[in-house]
Amino acid sequence: MSKFSTGVFVGGLAGAAAGFVAGVMLAPRSGAESRAMAADAMNDAWDSAVDTYERGSQAVTGKINDVRPSMDATTDELRAKVDLARERMDQLRESLAHASATQVDAAEPAAEPTVVPVTEEPAEPAGDDAAEKERAAAGFAEGASGRHEAHAHKGECWGCRRLAAPP
Repeated sequence: MSKFSTGVFVGGLAGAAAGFVAGVMLAPRSGAESRAMAADAMNDAWDSAVDTYERGSQAVTGKINDVRPSMDATTDELRAKVDLARERMDQLRESLAHASATQVDAAEPAAEPTVVPVTEEPAEPAGDDAAEKERAAAGFAEGASGRHEAHAHKGECWGCRRLAAPP
């Protein structure tokens, strides 16, 4: 240890010893009396804390007892509404089942689906008409329905590829 830290340590011990001696010599009461006063102060603090807890507990219990009847009434009212809603849902479910059964019984058998073959047309115009060539150059491709319009992607969609001429 350095000389300074040794001096601080020795000074601290000397100060503690001097304080102890001064406290014992100058104390107005004996040790037993001082301990009894400290115990009384702690008992008073404990009793005060217990009293505060009991008063708070009684206040909370009183508030709960004041609110409980209105809470019970509201709970009963909500339960009645839920039961009524469940009954209505059961009635609706039964009426829907009855209506759907009536509709199924009254329905005629479905007709056979009709299959229409799709013919592919070449993307290039068949004639030498200048307007048709201009439309083809602008990106218009028409199928059997004539509804396929020009796209910015120039033939990348399924419809454009389907209507393009085979290789």
